Amino acid sequence: MSGNSNDTSGQGMIVNPKPKADNQDWDGDDADRADRLRFEEEQAMIREQSEARAAAKALAENKLAEHKATEAAKNAK
Repeated sequence: MSGNSNDTSGQGMIVNPKPKADNQDWDGDDADRADRLRFEEEQAMIREQSEARAAAKALAENKLAEHKATEAAKNAK
């Protein structure tokens, strides 16, 4: 690219497709707060589901271990 200040190729130009009045999305507006809240709620739901799955898996493993222990005790007699 030449250093000519009269270059009109458009390269390097910043183009804002929306008028300035319609482009007022800055940090801290209501939409951003709603997005953050929704994200936090989704993350909490994912954590709860993960914890519930882990608890169910641990319960199933405990039941299986108890069953094996009971069977081993019966076979030992």
